[in-house]
Amino acid sequence: MRTAATIGVYGFTADRFLETLSIANVRQLVDVRQRRGVRGSEYAWANAARLQAALAEAGIDYRHHKELAPTTELRQLQYREDARQGVGKRARTELAPDYVERYTREILDRVDLTPIVEGMPPDGVSALFCVERDPEACHRSLIAERLATEHGLPVIHLRP
Repeated sequence: MRTAATIGVYGFTADRFLETLSIANVRQLVDVRQRRGVRGSEYAWANAARLQAALAEAGIDYRHHKELAPTTELRQLQYREDARQGVGKRARTELAPDYVERYTREILDRVDLTPIVEGMPPDGVSALFCVERDPEACHRSLIAERLATEHGLPVIHLRP
């Protein structure tokens, strides 16, 4: 049975990230980042080339779906709300309501998720991947919710 998961970068080491994917039977990583890099040496393992090499070695399929990434303008909207609340990007626990509404209308409503679902392994887990530690603080949770409600996929959230 197809299952969706969500996972972020923050809070993981490379080894722990791969171990978490393995334990959860993740067979495909669906990268929904616009820019496939992460600042800082602590997370260099999550930059596209290194991540793809590690996933290939672990036998995990990698897919990049940039069409599901928020635009720079939407990310800036969220950053302004984070600043207004005095919350650092890595400490965010939820998305701004305006961000949720606009991401849903401008991005998610325009993407047909059916081909993505059809490309998921039928007997394993596909993990939606971005950077934030908590899914509630990331657009991947909105995609996961849509996969659950419109495609009937069970969703699990993988955390450090």
